[in-house]
Amino acid sequence: MGFKLAAVDVVEQISADDFRRKYLLPRKPLVIKGLTKTWAARDKWNTDFLKDLAGELTVPLYDNSKADPAKPINQSASEMKFRDYLDLIRREPTELRIFFFNLFKHRPELLKDIKLPRSLMGGFLESMPAMFFGGSESVTFLHYDIDLPHLFHTHFCGRKHVILFDNKWKERLYKLPNTTYALEDFDVAKPDTSKFPALEGVEGYEVVLEHGDTLFMPTGMWHWMKYLDGSFSLTLRAWDASWKRKAESVLSLALKGGLDSVLKMAFKGRYGAWREKIAIKRAEKALKAGRPR
Repeated sequence: MGFKLAAVDVVEQISADDFRRKYLLPRKPLVIKGLTKTWAARDKWNTDFLKDLAGELTVPLYDNSKADPAKPINQSASEMKFRDYLDLIRREPTELRIFFFNLFKHRPELLKDIKLPRSLMGGFLESMPAMFFGGSESVTFLHYDIDLPHLFHTHFCGRKHVILFDNKWKERLYKLPNTTYALEDFDVAKPDTSKFPALEGVEGYEVVLEHGDTLFMPTGMWHWMKYLDGSFSLTLRAWDASWKRKAESVLSLALKGGLDSVLKMAFKGRYGAWREKIAIKRAEKALKAGRPR
């Protein structure tokens, strides 16, 4: 039992009208396999190419350990030369990953190798393309992005297992107060519903991305990712067209970024324990009430 996961829809190409009507407005995920077929990056980008281009850079690395409630959630575990890290993920399993790396800041010529999918929608943040790297034991914890963008997530040189949930399930996912992430004690791939009963029956989506696949994740969608091979991804971000959603984005950044950081510094472990207690209480209440309906 556990989650009720449906396959993400997969298309080779899609028209702007169909994308808007079937996926953007209903906020439903989609894999577009052919979106990158005109990108130079699709055939060009691999670990050898990136080593030659930027191997001397020092990069922060993150692991799968549970976040310390007294510290920033994205605090790095160590650092390494980029070339050595790329050799590591190609050579052997590791849980070390690179998070939200703006390689384009250091090597802007890479921007010529990609094309923003403006034929599908507007609002792209051209200054914020981000890359993510992981070894075959790397896991990205369950969360949604704090600034509430639409995401176009393209994978390279391997496979990545992705599980997604609509934001309406946030209470049943044991969302921690003042954050955009969930209680980290349950395994999203194999949830223990005897310990976390509110997870039972939560509906979501599941897909395994392969080289060149682009996953559209609408604003506010929860995502969990596991690298099945040493590989990497590029995420393009776009604002939702509505001013209401833009205002919600600003509020989210203020409350779930600024306020949470202040409370962590002030109350440390006590704050972490309180958050977990409230998350469990809200999840149990939502389950009993049958939410969301």
